[in-house]
Amino acid sequence: MKHLSRLAFSEGKVPMLLILTSVLIGATIIAQSYYFVAIVEQTFLGEQDFQEVFPLLVGLLLVLAGRSLFTWLNGWIGISLASKAKRYFRQSIIEKFSRHPVQSTAQGQSGRKISVLMDSVDEIDGYFSSYVPQMIQTMVVPLMILIVVFTQHLYSGLIMLITAPFIPLFMAIIGVMTKKKSEDQMEKLNAFSGKFLDILQGLTTLKLFGRSKQQKEEIESSSLGFRDATMEVLKVAFVSSLMLEFISMLSIGLIALEIAIRLVVYESVSFFTAFFILILAPEFYLTLKDFGSAFHTGRGAAGAAGQLTAELERVEDEVEWGMDELEREGPPMISLNGVSFQYEEGFAIQPIYTKIPPYSQVAIVGRSGSGKSTLLHLMAGLVKPSAGKVIVNDRSLFEYKESEWFSQVSYISQDPYLFSGTVAENIAIGGSDGGHTRMEIQEAAEKAGVSELINSFQYGYDTPVGEAGRGLSGGEKQRLALARAFLKKPTVILFDEPTTGLDLRTERILQESMEELAKKATVMTVAHRLHTIQNADQILFLERGKLVGKGNHEELLQTVEEYRNMVTVQQGGGTA
Repeated sequence: MKHLSRLAFSEGKVPMLLILTSVLIGATIIAQSYYFVAIVEQTFLGEQDFQEVFPLLVGLLLVLAGRSLFTWLNGWIGISLASKAKRYFRQSIIEKFSRHPVQSTAQGQSGRKISVLMDSVDEIDGYFSSYVPQMIQTMVVPLMILIVVFTQHLYSGLIMLITAPFIPLFMAIIGVMTKKKSEDQMEKLNAFSGKFLDILQGLTTLKLFGRSKQQKEEIESSSLGFRDATMEVLKVAFVSSLMLEFISMLSIGLIALEIAIRLVVYESVSFFTAFFILILAPEFYLTLKDFGSAFHTGRGAAGAAGQLTAELERVEDEVEWGMDELEREGPPMISLNGVSFQYEEGFAIQPIYTKIPPYSQVAIVGRSGSGKSTLLHLMAGLVKPSAGKVIVNDRSLFEYKESEWFSQVSYISQDPYLFSGTVAENIAIGGSDGGHTRMEIQEAAEKAGVSELINSFQYGYDTPVGEAGRGLSGGEKQRLALARAFLKKPTVILFDEPTTGLDLRTERILQESMEELAKKATVMTVAHRLHTIQNADQILFLERGKLVGKGNHEELLQTVEEYRNMVTVQQGGGTA
């Protein structure tokens, strides 16, 4: 709630506008009551005709129009405030994900992240659009009414003054009960969203392995958990509304009884005063009741705010880039100076020292889970080392401009992502400035060995591609990714086992394209094929996050037993 409150009142003019509209609403409520009482008194007690009462009717209509206008304006300010707050949270979360793309994709469920980004952000809307405007109204309007009532009748004002605190006291009690339940509700919603999206994405695999029924039961269980949490919150809300109505009606009844006794029995108050107070009393308690409902909405938003704050405050190393220029005269000299990295779950890359000269071919080798891909991420600048430095041309990598470095690096993973769009648009993403001609795109495709495939499509380069490359095979996606690299003309190329799972013909095409790219760049490859390893100028052999050997193929055969065992397995069984 503190974070939401700071955000709500960060712009000084917004609270001032809300206070101004609240004062105007209070003034119109009092004026409306006055005109209504005056019309009734002059019509029924004063027995005045329509012409004499007509100015009062016009005044009443103007006041009603003014109240509607000021109420709308108050709500509009709240909605605008909510829109800014939601935009702020969404931008903050998206910027955080973009600063830490590897950690963001590797940790947690995609559905849960989407739920936090969409549902949790939407849930805080009520705090800004309802709770804050109503809170300011409750600070202003009842006070104005109370002052007017005290000027008319002391004892009625005292009854209001004594009974009014019971409503905020009850709201505070309800708020304590609601906060935990609202947080549980949002937690269960995020868990349900994450589970549902993950299962939906893998439904075909689950069906093929006969596990769809079990996952269906898990979705049902998660759904019922969210339902129960929602019903608990609603139960508290209904009880809260009932009690607020009860306190309000009891208080209004006490005022009406006291006024009736003094008007009828003691005749100590005039009809105008008695009726005026009876009209103002419901307005007084209505504002407090509305705040009670808004308070409940605000407490619900607090649960969502907790989810957002936790996501934004999750401890991650900031990847901050400098402003130095990186000259593009050829591949840079790259050194790893004690580079290490620690994951939250415990796996760590131990300090690594090595140098990678320009135009060299580097193979990163090791068992699954040894840290090969993490090392590529460190070299690419996608994650910042926990300790040590990646040195590029005698300077730390992060001293350069981010755009300067990424304009010279291409990273091709096992499963490159293709976006919804045409084939040409997906290749054009590889260009650093986005201003490439169709001729340049076609030349890049030819060098990547994918032009023949593209021309076989019905619409050629204008053939639409589904989201995540739907409709294309793994090999076709890899070749389009290579076309991106040819268009970009990088000086540093990082391959993360790009030929895994491909047939021999597609692998051969990719290898030829990779060799062509390597003529003008430094190439680092997470390798698993023996012929790739043997041709490397330098091999980095990792074991459980530790660099246990480096050198060329012959050197490692002589000095590292684990490497020798791996090569023996490949020579005997064909592939690892």
